[in-house]
Amino acid sequence: MSTLGKPQRQHRIARLLEDQAVSSQAQLVELLAADGVVATQATVSRDLEELGAVKVRIPGGAMAYAIPEHAKERPAPDDHLRRVMGEFVVEVGHSANLVVLRTPPGSAHVIGSALDRAGLPDVLGTVAGDDTLILVCSEQAGGAKVAAELASLAGL
Repeated sequence: MSTLGKPQRQHRIARLLEDQAVSSQAQLVELLAADGVVATQATVSRDLEELGAVKVRIPGGAMAYAIPEHAKERPAPDDHLRRVMGEFVVEVGHSANLVVLRTPPGSAHVIGSALDRAGLPDVLGTVAGDDTLILVCSEQAGGAKVAAELASLAGL
């Protein structure tokens, strides 16, 4: 067993998350140990945070960690946004310069991350909860315009 430096350990974590469904930090600690790497749950927790790992719903309904930047084939932000919008957004609403997106439980952060990476010029920022996402839009664009664009992306 060895204690790796943070960059090497985080690289192994990213690789593990790409290769298999990891549902808990304890499971990740065990997988690292099986790979000969010593790490505590607290260290793994910090590593996941620094890597930007999020829990996503996988086929079958279970939750697993994923790192958006380490997708095996990184689609362009617009393609990724279109895919996740179509997969997760179930309702789009708006008011003044705000847009509200509804998703299944546990999925709002996936949409928020995709929107943030897409860098839409009319979106000033996003706030994600469990199943609801709020976008603050520029006053020039307004919520109605951005909501219509996002609804179209989602196929609604």
